Formats: sequence, C-alpha cells, structure tokens
Amino acid sequence: MKQSVWIKAVVLCLIVAVTTVLFSITPWGSAQAQAEDHNYKDIQLFAKVLSLVQRYYVDKVNTKKLIYGAIDGMLTELDPHTNFLPPEIFKEFEHETSGQFGGLGIEMTVRGGVLTVIAPIEDTPAYKAGIKAGDKIVSIDGKSTKGMSLVDAAEAMKGPYGTKVVLGVYRHGFTVPKDFFVRRGIVRIHSVKYVDMGDGYAYIRLTSFIENSARDMRRALLAHIARHHGIKGLILDLRGNPGGLLSQAVAISNLFIKKGVIVSTIGRNRAKKDVMYANPKDALPEKFPMIVLINGSTASAAEITAGALQDHHRALIMGQRSFGKGSVQTVVKLGGGAGLKLTVARYYTPNGHSIQDEGIMPDVIVPDLNTKVLRKAISKIPVEREADMEGHLLNQDKTHPFILMHLFWDENNSQKMNHSPLAKMLRNDFQLLQAYNYLRSWHVIKSF
Repeated sequence: MKQSVWIKAVVLCLIVAVTTVLFSITPWGSAQAQAEDHNYKDIQLFAKVLSLVQRYYVDKVNTKKLIYGAIDGMLTELDPHTNFLPPEIFKEFEHETSGQFGGLGIEMTVRGGVLTVIAPIEDTPAYKAGIKAGDKIVSIDGKSTKGMSLVDAAEAMKGPYGTKVVLGVYRHGFTVPKDFFVRRGIVRIHSVKYVDMGDGYAYIRLTSFIENSARDMRRALLAHIARHHGIKGLILDLRGNPGGLLSQAVAISNLFIKKGVIVSTIGRNRAKKDVMYANPKDALPEKFPMIVLINGSTASAAEITAGALQDHHRALIMGQRSFGKGSVQTVVKLGGGAGLKLTVARYYTPNGHSIQDEGIMPDVIVPDLNTKVLRKAISKIPVEREADMEGHLLNQDKTHPFILMHLFWDENNSQKMNHSPLAKMLRNDFQLLQAYNYLRSWHVIKSF
C-alpha cells in the first residue's frame, strides 16, 4: 500500500513539473483543461504499468531508472533536439555556453535515425582527432549507436579526463566504418578568431555562439578600426559553426544592422509572434563591405545571423546551403537537478522565411574544392608571360598587395610563391580565396 502511494506521489510530481513548464510557455485555456481528463487517464495507465513492473517483474527494478527511461521514450516521439537531461548531464550542459567544459567538443544531431556530426568545435579534442561535419557515428567504444538518443550518446562519450573514447565513424568515401581515437579533455572555446588581412581588410572566424562572443567580436573590430582608421571590408566566416546562444546571434547581427527586425519566433500559438529588433546604439559606428561564408555545417544561431544579414542586404552570403536547424529550444530546470531541453518555437528571418529543414541559400554558391587538385591542374596549363621569360626585368614597385594569381602556381616555384601567413591561409582554402577576391573587387565594381 505504501508503495502504491509512493508511485502516485511520483506521478503527481511529474504532472506538476510538466504543467508548470507548459504554463510558462503557453496560455492555460479551456481546451487544455478539457484535455486534462484524457491525459489523466493516460497517466493512470503509466502508473499502473509501473506498479505491475515493480511488483511482479522477475528481478528487482530501479524505479528512478524506469521513470527516466519512460521520459526518454516519450521525448523520442518529438524532434531530435528535445531531450531529457539527467542531473549529471544537465550539470555539464549548463557549463557548455560559458566557453569551458569537459568532453570531446562535438555538436551532434540524429538524422535519419543515425547519430550525425553537425560540426566538431574548432580546436577541441574531436576536431584534432579528425572528426568532420557529416560523419555518421555508428559506434561508441564498440557499442552500436542504433536507436541511441543524443543524451545517451553524450553519456557514452563521457569519461575521466585524459582517457580515450573510440568512435566508429562512417564517412562519405569510406567503404567500411573507421575507428577514431579521441582523448577526453577540457574544452576551452575562444569563439572569435580575428586575422588582420592587411590594407584595411579584416577576417573573423566565429566558431560558436557562447557567452561574450558579441563582446569579443566588437572589441576585435573596434581595435581594427582604430589601427587602420576604419574597415575596408570584412569576411565573417560561419562555416562549421553549429550555433549556440540565440541572444548572442541577435547581438552579433546587431553589430552590423542598425534598425529593423533581426529574427522572429513563433511557437504553438501561431497568432503570437515574438520579434527581436536591432538597437541603433549597439551597432558599429560605420558601415563597410561584408561577406559571410557559410556551408552545410552552419547551423542554428549561425543561420539566424546569416539570414538577418542577407535579408537586410547588409552582407553578401557566399559558400554552400546551410544546415537548416530553424527551431528554438528552451532549457527548464526540473526537480532533483535534472533538466529538459524543449523545442518551443521555430524562428524566421526578417523577411519571414523559415530556415527549418531549408537552410540559408547563399547569394553566391562556391563549392568547397580541393586546392591541391586545383594547383596540380593549373600547373599543367602552359603559361607564357613576361615573368616566364629568362632575364626578364623585375618589378621594382613594392607597394602593391600580394598577387593572388600566384596562389595556385606550382608549389615548387618558390620565387613566385608568396609565403606570408595570409597567402598560405588563402592558398589552402578555395572558398575563402573567392570571398577575398570578391571583397577586394567590391570598390572597383561599385565605381562603375
């Protein structure tokens, strides 16, 4: 009898927790009240099954484990981004957006029932081990991931600092899955990576949207403005950026957009729209040419930023179609240290386009070509120029920027290759090179 009362108390606690969360998200109307009777019958069914398992199952059961499993099973009926977070997972989750946490550094989703890498976060253990966007993780330490939820996968990847986890990976081009050994470590994320490209041009690679990303980007750009008395052009690289905090996506977009809508979200109530606007006070003091690079691993908050800049005609979007995660999750603290990551809305670009399952289409599509193959192909093309003639006069003018046409010349022709860090960066990244060419020609094209 005591056991039955305890079970009812547990179920009642679950009811209270769920209704409290939903009350904060949606209005508690009469239709929902009418649905309570039906829901209560279903909950009674759950309580009855739980009671029968506790009383008659062949082995003694862990009730807490059963309830957690039931919640997990319920949420698998929803989208892949809605997850129950047990206390130990929720504690780690709270630290992820602060810029330092323990683990491998992989953003994952479930695609077609398969655990799939959205993107490894740059400079993390997974990134250094060679994990790539689009990889299918088919096993963890020899255990199949078939039917495994994101939370279960995260739990399986956990382990003591410095130990290794073996990820069985299937990748396009593999005939069979291959094992990748990843050493667990403390993941420290520096999301803003700035490069002075010279001649007033700037490059920023944003690896994720964490706390202070907008602040760090503002500092980098203001320092560039002070050093060069302005910005001649900016390349914002969002390739491989799996997203992060919505607030940071809005703040970063606001650096370049002075007024108007940045993003809107619509939840279950289609008549209610939450709109986030730009604040003129938060925008940078000047406007300048801007190119944003995206690819198939640009997701979530990164897509919000790219979509806002595209719709406001503030930047030219280049690269490949983005991932297409256009849903918004809220994290709710539950009792006992657990949490719930719940999808509550879809987000829309300023022009009202939903990114969900569609992604951002670039203004200029640039394939991710293999630069080594390109250099080999170009090296076989006979070139007859003044510079190829024996004894030709050298150009004494040293004021012009480095010549981009040299970037794809034969590696062995050291006299014609420019070995500056910037030249090396461009030479090994075809998409970035094209963005840089577009940016440098911006003022020339505008003058016609």
